[in-house]
Formats: sequence, C-alpha cells, structure tokens
Amino acid sequence: MDPITIVRDQPSWHWDHQLQPRLAGLTDDEYVWEPVAGCWNVRPEAQITAPMAVGTGTHRIEFALPEPEPAPVTTIAWRLGHLIVGVLGTRVASHFGGEPMDYRGHAYAATADEALAQLDRVYAGWNDGVAALTPERAAAPIGEAEGEWAEHSMLELVVHINREVIHHGAEIALLRDLYAHRPLTG
Repeated sequence: MDPITIVRDQPSWHWDHQLQPRLAGLTDDEYVWEPVAGCWNVRPEAQITAPMAVGTGTHRIEFALPEPEPAPVTTIAWRLGHLIVGVLGTRVASHFGGEPMDYRGHAYAATADEALAQLDRVYAGWNDGVAALTPERAAAPIGEAEGEWAEHSMLELVVHINREVIHHGAEIALLRDLYAHRPLTG
C-alpha cells in the first residue's frame, strides 16, 4: 500500500465504524447541552456568554483571544463547529477547491441535523481531496495557506487532520456518554 492510501483509509475507517455510529441519533438537546457552567457553545447572538463570538446566520460560535487557561469546556455544537470550519472546511477550501470557509463567515448550525449535514459535506470534500492526491503533491511542502505548516508536506498535514478528527470525535462521543448518564432533575 502507498502512504496516501494508508492515510486516506485511516479516517475513513474511523468515520464509518466509530464516529458516524456515535453521531447517529444526536438530538438538539444533546447538541447544545452544557455539562458544566461557563461552557463555550454555538448560540443565538442574543444569548452569547463568551467574550467573543463569530458567524453568520442565527447562531455564533463562542471563543476568547487570548484563550483563557484553562479554556472552558466546549459543547458538542462547539466541537462540531470547530471540526466543520477549523479542521476540515478551511483545508478543503485552501487545498481542494472547496467553497471559502472561515470562522467569521460560517453560518453555524442551529440544530444537530443541520450540523451533521455540514460535517458530512466537508468530510466528503476532505476525503475526496485526499484520495485525489498524487505522490508528488503529497510530498510537496504545503505553502503559505497553512501558516506554521507551510514547510511541511501535504501528507504530514493529512496525518495531522486525521488526528484532529479522531481526537474531536472522541470528545463528542464522551459528551454524548455524559449526557446519557447525567443526573435527571425534577
């Protein structure tokens, strides 16, 4: 097997056998559930609680610059927004001809189904782009589109993005577990 096939198949296996099954049935309540006070979330603009928030449409993603130490706990909605925009969407746009995407200009999903549809679209763009990499392009430095990654090869970036998807997918799965086992009040 060539390296491109290996790095393409790793997230595909994770996507099909771990992440997608764990996202199935995600409810709107789980999507925005806050396990502790002070979470960063995706909220209607009038309900923002963080120092900063960006986005278009009805909802914004919360953050702060500089990020506090420790950073607040983030919700499933926030994690999905990060995966959709910061991990996959911007890379699909800059490397594989996808629609331009950034945190400020993105219309964050108000519902779990909408977020999952956005995730499916950017993941498909990423997966298709990685599958189309030639050995020469995979080995070449990325260039300015990736800032600190400029001198790294596209293959190194792909491995990094695979780790990010697996990492944040595991966090989402844990939040779903915590939601399912939360103490019920009332």
